[in-house]
Amino acid sequence: MTLFLGLIANFIGYVPPGNINLTLVQITVNRGIKEALRFIISFSSAEFFFTYFIMHAAKWLSQQVKLDTVIDWVMVVLFGVLGTVTWMHRKKPPETNYSEHESIKYGIVLGFVNPMQVPFWMITGTYLITHQWILDGTLALVIFSLGAAAGAFLALFLYAKFAVYIKSKFALSTRVINTGIALLFFSLAAYHVVKQVYLVFFKR
Repeated sequence: MTLFLGLIANFIGYVPPGNINLTLVQITVNRGIKEALRFIISFSSAEFFFTYFIMHAAKWLSQQVKLDTVIDWVMVVLFGVLGTVTWMHRKKPPETNYSEHESIKYGIVLGFVNPMQVPFWMITGTYLITHQWILDGTLALVIFSLGAAAGAFLALFLYAKFAVYIKSKFALSTRVINTGIALLFFSLAAYHVVKQVYLVFFKR
């Protein structure tokens, strides 16, 4: 049950467009499904440790008043940088040769530096533990984190297959896809800016 909860929770967490799945789409389109799988496997492995740590700290993190604001502005910077880099390279043709370790390293780094998942696990983790759907013991959290890693793998694998399908079905060029991804990054950055402006100036 604990494993299944972890799988379902994290699968849902990676369904909405974010820095991880959009980056994966880029890798799939530009480098192919083989490199995408390397990224997914390495990212999911890192996700196990990330989830375990965050779940241990979920209650404490949820009590930090300013943490949501900090994460929002970190995401503004992150999405802004990713959008800018993608936009600048949208006309660049895909390289044909890649280091077999490049996607693996990228997946590991993003697996550990994943601020978008922090508020997700703050809410989800606190809810599951508080309602005793899972225990907060070491073994239970290890099993839950394994499920979370499997959920991340499944969601990202489906994203990669969808990216391959879209590119082949509609014969979209790399430039068109990269431009679309860049615009999505900019839109996500704008969302976090608008959210913070609303919270500061309009919410009573």
